[in-house]
Amino acid sequence: MNYSSQVEKDYEVRGWYGATQEVLHDGGSATAPLIKAAAGVIIKNPFAGKFVADLSALTAPSAAIGYALGERAVALIGGRPVESYGKGGIAGVAGEQEHVVACVTTTFGDPLREAIGGGAAWISSASKVASAGTAIDIPLAHKDELYIRSHYDAFTFVVPDGPRPDEILICVAVATGGRVHQRVGGMSVADLKATA
Repeated sequence: MNYSSQVEKDYEVRGWYGATQEVLHDGGSATAPLIKAAAGVIIKNPFAGKFVADLSALTAPSAAIGYALGERAVALIGGRPVESYGKGGIAGVAGEQEHVVACVTTTFGDPLREAIGGGAAWISSASKVASAGTAIDIPLAHKDELYIRSHYDAFTFVVPDGPRPDEILICVAVATGGRVHQRVGGMSVADLKATA
C-alpha cells in the first residue's frame, strides 16, 4: 500500500519534509557514525480557530501517517536498522496542542513501530503550539526498552514555512544507535540482550 497517497486522501497535505544528521564524534575520537533522521508532514487543521470536543477526524485515519512517516524515516537512514525512535508535532497558532496529540495516539504509534521494524517500548513524544519556523526537539529513546540511558537523545527538526496558523506538523525521528561517546552508565543494550 502507498501510505503517503493514503495520507493525502485522508488529510489536506501541503508537503512532506525530511532531515538527516550523521555524527562521527562529539569531542572524542571518531566512531562508527550515528545516523539520525526525521520525517514530517504538514496537514491542514480542520479544527483551527474553534474548540471542538470530538477530535476523531484527526485520530481515525492517522495510522497511514504512522506508516508513511516511519517508511520515510527509515529511507532517510538508508534502510539501516532503527534502534531508537520518537514522535511529535506542532500545531499552528490557530490550533491546539491537543490537535497534535490526536494525530499521534496508539492509532498512529503501532503502525510507526511496524514501519521501522518493531518496537516494544512506548514512543517518546513532544507537542506544542507555535508559529511557522519554530523548531521542535523530537525526543528519542530505545525502541525496545525505555530505560536504556545511552539512547536518550533528540533530533531538532524545523520546517521554515510551517506550520502556518491553520496547519499541523506531525513528525517522527529515528536513530541507528545511542549517543556517540555515551559513558554515564545505566541500563545498556547488552543488558537488554542478556534478558531477552
